[in-house]
Amino acid sequence: MTQKERMIQGLVYDTCDKEIMLMQAPYKERLWEFNQFKPSESDKKEAYMKEVFAECGEGNYIESPFHASWGGKNVHFGSKIYANFNLTLIDDGHIYIGDRVLIGPNVVIATANHPLNAELRRKEMQYNMDVHIDENVWIGAGSIILPGVHIGKNSVIGAGSVVTHDVPPSSLAYGNPCRFIREIGAIDREFLHGDMRIDWDEIISLGMLNKKGIFEPKE
Repeated sequence: MTQKERMIQGLVYDTCDKEIMLMQAPYKERLWEFNQFKPSESDKKEAYMKEVFAECGEGNYIESPFHASWGGKNVHFGSKIYANFNLTLIDDGHIYIGDRVLIGPNVVIATANHPLNAELRRKEMQYNMDVHIDENVWIGAGSIILPGVHIGKNSVIGAGSVVTHDVPPSSLAYGNPCRFIREIGAIDREFLHGDMRIDWDEIISLGMLNKKGIFEPKE
């Protein structure tokens, strides 16, 4: 079995294998090009994502600088995803991000793991575990999502969290390590922050949301 095959199968592999390094190099070059685009050149950024990413929907935007081990080759984007400055995707394994996910600045999403065994690390070996982030998740600034984690839809990860385990849908979770705080529910339909109420009537009258469902954003 080749090192590339071991990498694909999630087994421990040699990261300095020549075949793997030759495969990876062009993506690093392309990523450098991405980071030279002007903020106004959203069309070029989206063209890059559609060409390089494993999957990419519509209306996605990543602020520069953007960092990725494979330039996004193993990234699967839904649609209308926004990522703020300094997004780092360790995409040696696959990263799946659903529609309308919001990613704060300085977020790291990692799939690569190094063995605890020192002898294997000395030989520069690693193994990868895929990450899944479902639709409509908000990941706060400075959060770190570790390999193998699955974050359920509509959840919020508080700023500065280190997410080591799965997060269920519609959950507020934060901390180091990140822990479940509470379910996002009825109270969050009434209050925006503290005792500040959400002005639903004004929001709907302004067309900010579709009338057919208050939680369905306007296209």
